[in-house]
Amino acid sequence: MEEEQSQGFLTPTPEHLASVKVFPLIPSLKKDVLQTIDSALSWEQLTASDINFAIVRPLVFKYAKLDNMAVIYACFVVRSYFVQETEENLAYSGVMLSRAHLCELMAMKLLGHFSSNQMRLIATLTASWSPLAGAPPEIIAEVRELVSNEESLSEPQCALEMAIATESKRFLSSPVVQTIVNDIYAGHVVFSMTSNRSVLADNYKPRFIEVYDVHKAPFLDHYRLRVPKYGAILEFLNFAALLMLFLLCLANLTRMTPFEILFIVFASAFALEEYTASKEHGWGIYIASLWNVFDTSFIIIFLAYLIYRIKGLSSHNLEASDMAFDILACGACILFPRLAFFAVSNNVIVLALRAMITDFIFFISIAAICFSGLLFTLHSLASETWSVKAIAWLMVQIWFGNTYLSFGQASSFHPLFGPILMTCFAALSNTLLLTILISILSNTFARIDANANQEYLFQFAITTIEGVKSDALFSYQPPFNLFAFIILWPLSFVVTPRRLHSTNVFLIRLTSFPTLIAIGVYERYLREGQKWRESSSDAYSSFSRKMKNVPILEHLVGSSSTDLYEAIFDVEDHHSFHGLFPDSDDEEHDLHALRSTVSQDSIRPPSITISRPSISRSQPPDSRQPYGAANPPQTPQSTRSYRQERATGSPTGSPRPRRVSMLPSLSQIQPSNSGEIPTAGPGSPLSKLFTGRKGASTSQVDKAIAASANAEAAIRRVETLVEDIRALPVNRLKDEMKELQDRQARIENLLLVLTRGMRNETPTGLPSSVRHDTM
Repeated sequence: MEEEQSQGFLTPTPEHLASVKVFPLIPSLKKDVLQTIDSALSWEQLTASDINFAIVRPLVFKYAKLDNMAVIYACFVVRSYFVQETEENLAYSGVMLSRAHLCELMAMKLLGHFSSNQMRLIATLTASWSPLAGAPPEIIAEVRELVSNEESLSEPQCALEMAIATESKRFLSSPVVQTIVNDIYAGHVVFSMTSNRSVLADNYKPRFIEVYDVHKAPFLDHYRLRVPKYGAILEFLNFAALLMLFLLCLANLTRMTPFEILFIVFASAFALEEYTASKEHGWGIYIASLWNVFDTSFIIIFLAYLIYRIKGLSSHNLEASDMAFDILACGACILFPRLAFFAVSNNVIVLALRAMITDFIFFISIAAICFSGLLFTLHSLASETWSVKAIAWLMVQIWFGNTYLSFGQASSFHPLFGPILMTCFAALSNTLLLTILISILSNTFARIDANANQEYLFQFAITTIEGVKSDALFSYQPPFNLFAFIILWPLSFVVTPRRLHSTNVFLIRLTSFPTLIAIGVYERYLREGQKWRESSSDAYSSFSRKMKNVPILEHLVGSSSTDLYEAIFDVEDHHSFHGLFPDSDDEEHDLHALRSTVSQDSIRPPSITISRPSISRSQPPDSRQPYGAANPPQTPQSTRSYRQERATGSPTGSPRPRRVSMLPSLSQIQPSNSGEIPTAGPGSPLSKLFTGRKGASTSQVDKAIAASANAEAAIRRVETLVEDIRALPVNRLKDEMKELQDRQARIENLLLVLTRGMRNETPTGLPSSVRHDTM
């Protein structure tokens, strides 16, 4: 058993991954999606039960039988094709978008086929696949002729990278994918991504997919520097150091200071790190992250500063140097928010900021192009008094609300056309276009706010994948990556890969020795689940509770009732509590107890002892006994259970009141030793008066009437119990099963109509409807 379990968790070998055929999946998936979807469907419609049963499930079962781990990657390759067609072919954008949604939905459902084995699941998402793997040679030759860049033919990508490139946010935010992403981020899963786009690649010892074991790993494990969790902490420290050097550089502008030299070196190393990141994963994946947009903006500002600063120092031009520092001062608009966003990275405003800025810039660009004709017109009318720069600045002021300038300066352009043109521009800019801009930004924010979790998990997946990099320079922290590049890049052309790998590992451990020591101590002793962490957490929690009881700190920290609740749950984690509910809470046990109670007390009425009357004349042989005469005498136990039932109500706990008879209780009936039928209460006056020959017959009639009344009361109780039995879960389950059968029949009828519509067949008796937005 243990051997089978260990075999189930074995990682797929590189030979097996290399033998997987990827190319045959791509045209097959494209053909099936084209044949399946021929009308525009939203995501909600695709995930509905009827469409899922008729369209999605057959395709999922078809490709799940192949047991090909590259099918998830192939789904996103086909999705990228339909996403591109959506932008190029606007007439069928709705249909193409539906087909792209179907590819993403299939990837989500096919991923569950590999979720039974965690290692296969990780390999499915993180293994690098080439789209031409398994393609015939003639296909590869045709693709090479069409592709201008030869390097793109040998650039494999994993399924997570393709999901990010195609913006499959629903797939990336699914629980199965996020489980793997969290394991990668925390360093529980270790692997290396092979890439041919690295600035300085070190692929001599590639690390295959494995679960990290701290006890088997070396203490100074340089691969832990590529863990995204530690990379985020080091990135924050690097940004803090960069901001400090930035402030010290701007503190003295009169001459070249050592702080300015350090800032230039540190910023150059930072720019090198961002360049290698963009080259490693491609510009599309790199720029999809909001933080990389800020980093790229700062690098542009730094490069502009560096150019002007070199120009000023080389030519002793003070104006160029002043301009360099002015440009550098603008970098504070990037560095300060970038450092602050580390603390509020999952806020919806931060998530919506990138999309809103993109929409704003796009809208302003379109408006500038539209109003460029007005700029040329105004310059032509008043070229002698107004320059292009002055007119452009005037239009910007009017755009942002200074409408009175349009009326004050209108006559200076032309006595007739100036007021007309400026009034039209003010009306369009301040009323129409500004309202459109506000509506666009409001819709963008509302869309992101509605899908805030998906947006955050999408950004988190990008950050995680960027942290797992195969470039050798990513293991160095700025500014050491700059020195490593200067040393290792020339060596990569003259030394063997093994010698380059040995030199790289030595330099990493030398430059990152304190960091590796801190990571090794943390993972072995201070990480969650380690012995030092467990022992110190109890002492810290008790110390913190005692400190909060200090009067001064109690007002600052708050009430100590929260500590009481935390202590209760801490105690509960170490103990198990039982006995709150009896063991007979099981539904089957309750049903059995209810059946036994009904059989003993309800279905059989309480015993009424009816003895045959001892009279001289014989009764007819076909005379019938009253109801209940054949029942055995009621035992004291059943009587107690019946009284308990009457006191507590229905055994099923039903709140419906029982129909209680107004007759005297059965406990008042006194047993008789004679053959007479016992009656409830004292005898009637007629029975006392006529005590002669007719006394026996009269008393028998009265007793028979009382017995029949008691029998009717017992029948009523039986009917009430039968109604309670109908409310049992078994009968309720039968009703639900009947309802599900009816619903299934309706769904099958609906599916028949849908499939006939997809085959362009019109059901008999139904008019054919024209479908809009179809292929």
